Amino acid sequence: MMHEFKEIVQQAILNQQNGLKNVLASVVFLKGSSYRKPGVRMLIAEDLKTVGAVSGGCVEKEIIHRANTVFKDNQPKIITYDGRYRLGCEGMLYILIEPFFITDDFLKTFLKASAKREALKIDSYFKKEDETFGNFGSVVTFENQQQFTFADTFNHQQEHKVEVFSQILKPAFKLMIIGGEHDAVKLCKIATNLGWEIDVITSAKDSKSLKDFPGANSVVGDSPETIQFTDIQENCAIVIMNHSYVQDLKYVVKLADYQPKYIGIIGSPKKRERLLNELFEFAPNTTEEFLDCIYSPAGLHIGAKTPEEIAISIVAEILSVINQKEPFSLRNITGKIHSS
Repeated sequence: MMHEFKEIVQQAILNQQNGLKNVLASVVFLKGSSYRKPGVRMLIAEDLKTVGAVSGGCVEKEIIHRANTVFKDNQPKIITYDGRYRLGCEGMLYILIEPFFITDDFLKTFLKASAKREALKIDSYFKKEDETFGNFGSVVTFENQQQFTFADTFNHQQEHKVEVFSQILKPAFKLMIIGGEHDAVKLCKIATNLGWEIDVITSAKDSKSLKDFPGANSVVGDSPETIQFTDIQENCAIVIMNHSYVQDLKYVVKLADYQPKYIGIIGSPKKRERLLNELFEFAPNTTEEFLDCIYSPAGLHIGAKTPEEIAISIVAEILSVINQKEPFSLRNITGKIHSS
């Protein structure tokens, strides 16, 4: 959840600028089941305002209350929250609460890694005990092997009998929207709520700007003849919504040299058949793997009619593809929702 961690870092910096201390609460172990899994985090400021969440809202108040000692003495600690007796969640959360200070060096490295869309690793050291203090904390390791901690008092190289929760935060999922009409704006808004990095390509003849697509990372006016695609990989989805068959075909031909996770094309099944047939005329070396990533008409069959509903159906289909799940109603599940 890179986008959640980004929000935490951004708010922590603002808090520091206002003279407020921060602590970070991280779920590092789960015994049983819970609404959210280990690796979720919440920032708590000295004025008790928060960013992020570790549950559906039921655990946060107690975490804020029990974080008071960390603000007072800067000593990290482990707490537990047993949902089995309070909420019926069938699980016990182990939560690391640690001082959280962002240095200039960390921020510079973090921003550079984000710009390059690099992953990072967070190792959190803890014990499976309740209300226990010790040499606990988190270490962030970047791809260039630079390491940072959030508190001067924490020494992760010190010999101590603790456990380690490790998590790889991958770059935010990237969505490329090709189109600049009303439905493209709605898709951008829906995807923004997921923390996806969104790049929009509109027509060079009718280019738009960032103000037209709230939440987008970039908006450019271009054409399939001149565009130069960059950073298209498995962690990327593309939705083509030009409302022009000729333009759609040109973009698909240009994309045939890449292998994104998903290419969605709005339109009818008849349009899809025509497009796939003509694709081989302009890109005869098109692979089966590339064809498998094309979804047209884009979206799940949920009866969507309005631009907002269609955007939801497309986002849901993208999620099912990247998570390798065949969509069906959760009411049909009798066991656990998640396998791990």
